[in-house]
Amino acid sequence: MKHHFKAMLAAAVIAVSPMLARAETTIRVTLQLPETHSLGQNWNAFKEIIEEKSSGELTVQLFPSAQLFKDKEVPGAVGSGAVEAGSAFLGRFTGAVPAVDVVNLPFFFRDEAHLRAAVATGSPMRNVLDAAVLKETGAKVLWWQAFGRNVYLSNGTAIRTPADLSNQKVRTYGKVLGWTVEALGGAPTLMSGSKQFLAYQQGAVDVGMTGASAVKSRKLHEVMDHMTLSYDSAIEFVAVMNNEFFESLSSDHQQIVLDAAATVEQQLRDAIYAEEDSIVEEMRSRMTVIELTEEERQQWVDATSSVAQRFVNDAGETAAQVVSAVSGM
Repeated sequence: MKHHFKAMLAAAVIAVSPMLARAETTIRVTLQLPETHSLGQNWNAFKEIIEEKSSGELTVQLFPSAQLFKDKEVPGAVGSGAVEAGSAFLGRFTGAVPAVDVVNLPFFFRDEAHLRAAVATGSPMRNVLDAAVLKETGAKVLWWQAFGRNVYLSNGTAIRTPADLSNQKVRTYGKVLGWTVEALGGAPTLMSGSKQFLAYQQGAVDVGMTGASAVKSRKLHEVMDHMTLSYDSAIEFVAVMNNEFFESLSSDHQQIVLDAAATVEQQLRDAIYAEEDSIVEEMRSRMTVIELTEEERQQWVDATSSVAQRFVNDAGETAAQVVSAVSGM
């Protein structure tokens, strides 16, 4: 597997002279999205910080838009050392660490403040999950990259209570999210983000599940006319670095990397949630935006209360540790 990834990368590696190689260390980064996307800009902010703080001894080379590896290949590519660093949807690590799916537990995070505290570097949840990812994949988690929060989309009528999802085909993007839909009385249909527009347009599913930002970026407001701000789960990406590479850096360079990661992690989360609010306001003129009342929200919470235990039963001891850690915050 390791040789396979390195062979794939060989054509993209830019050779440097022996003199230059001694003078600086290059960190190649594989990205799924373009540099103009929030996640790409996030890595550019990281690049600026570490190149400045290291006086150019560390340099970052970005390969955006899946030039090197597809999303599902990133954990193996970074873990094997085929590339030094990269970003991937957190769900791509569920094969090695099923417990990372905790972010998809419905209404597990009480509010934005609780979510921010739970996903912050050094939190009880992050300590367990980051250590598990390192142990199982060889990839060191540098920071989590916020992508937004989950919403539901519908046509013609609003989704306000679990009863509105009864017997409805609902697009999902993960196993735990499928369990959530089942608990709400709907029928989950696993579907990639890129297929949403046509699926909604053609009526292949009745209800959509996605991030608020995708409603604008994928023009989903053209094919769905209601958006319910359930914000019931978090959508997260993760920035990782090959651990052997990280350990090969000097202690000063390691600290520069960690400090930069902490800085850009907070910057992105602030920006994403502000952008999310802005997009919701913009969408109010294009579709009906539904904000759940406390009573309505409680109906969703009650209906999905069994999902957390199902998750623990399925994902094992690490999942139990994570659920306990977050619940106690």
